[in-house]
Amino acid sequence: MTPTSLADWLSYIESQHPSEIELGLERGNKVLAKLGLKRPKHKVITVAGTNGKGSTCAMLTQYLVSQGYSVGTYTSPHFLHFNERIALNNQPCEDALICQAFELIEQLRADIPLTYFEFSTLAALWVFDQSELDYWVLEVGLGGRLDSVNMVDADVAVVTSIALDHVDWLGDDIDVIACEKTGIAREGKLLVSGVVTPPKGIADTAADIGAVLKQKGVDFQFSAKQKTWSWQNDEHQYDDLPIPSLPLQNAATVVAVLTYMGLEPKASDLAALFASAELTGRFQKVSQQPDVYIDVAHNPEAAIELQQRLAAFDTQPIAVCGMLHDKDIASVVSILANSFSTWHCTDLAGPRGAKAQELVTHLTPLEVSARCYSSMASALISATEQARQEGRSLVVFGSFVTVSDYLQFAKGKNDL
Repeated sequence: MTPTSLADWLSYIESQHPSEIELGLERGNKVLAKLGLKRPKHKVITVAGTNGKGSTCAMLTQYLVSQGYSVGTYTSPHFLHFNERIALNNQPCEDALICQAFELIEQLRADIPLTYFEFSTLAALWVFDQSELDYWVLEVGLGGRLDSVNMVDADVAVVTSIALDHVDWLGDDIDVIACEKTGIAREGKLLVSGVVTPPKGIADTAADIGAVLKQKGVDFQFSAKQKTWSWQNDEHQYDDLPIPSLPLQNAATVVAVLTYMGLEPKASDLAALFASAELTGRFQKVSQQPDVYIDVAHNPEAAIELQQRLAAFDTQPIAVCGMLHDKDIASVVSILANSFSTWHCTDLAGPRGAKAQELVTHLTPLEVSARCYSSMASALISATEQARQEGRSLVVFGSFVTVSDYLQFAKGKNDL
């Protein structure tokens, strides 16, 4: 029976491949060729990196839309609704159009097995093609070279950061990971690297491909004061830009992308962008009394970014933390251990979810106050009560799953 609702389609495509992840372009390219899609009117911008992909895509999209361009943005994962992954001019795509895409892909794929992410990527590309857009902004799911987003040749490739993550898939060598992520670049096309202290693999891979490489710290620089920051390269200078709520490193990369693309952004437009840009789950304040912040920080690099933000708090906040067991739990909790007065650790469901006790095992030698809970709801109820009694903020972090669980809990409260 052919699925009819989006929920039915998602259940169906989850069952169509034995592996959740299987890197490679051959399967998707066969179906993509049958779809016969056109390219956007202007450019395809593909974004890879260990951290910062989502915020970079969000800022690029917001700027382009503000300038009157039509933009399709593909990101992952989603928090509450699958439609978040496929956005048209910053608005989630409607169910009916996604279902139409899935139905066509199902017809064309015949006996070609597709993963959930391959189905999703092909659906996004078809939706964008049907919408006749100016720009496509595509976020790589895992790695770069063999990720299904790389089925489409990028006019502009962006690498936001490089760190050890997903070592089971990408390896434990930083130069190898750099090569994989830089593999989204194309000959003669722009490649912008926002990587601080870039591994040699970026320049080597760019040279092998023949991409036009522009690197942070080499071709462009930025510097920050207390409340403003500046960006410069050989031809452009932007001063007194507002510090964004999203990571400044990524904002600097976005300016580079826009500038080297030849869009000549005005300082006033960049100031408006950075004064307003935000993204779900990126150090986002979502509630008051007590103040609640949510952050998807799940690896050491992101933990350092979170630590720096928490250092500005007048009073140590309380943590609600859940993580996936295939992440570097020991490093994350070590970096953040002393940033919180108390840790409320929760189990995460699913085969990748770590138990709260695993987090506490790493925290105990650090002499940190930590408690275990079997669910996000129980952790939040206890942590919120403590935060109110002690006049502290609450920070919910550790994974996209953790933030999603919080949003589900908050939504349920609002529905009562």
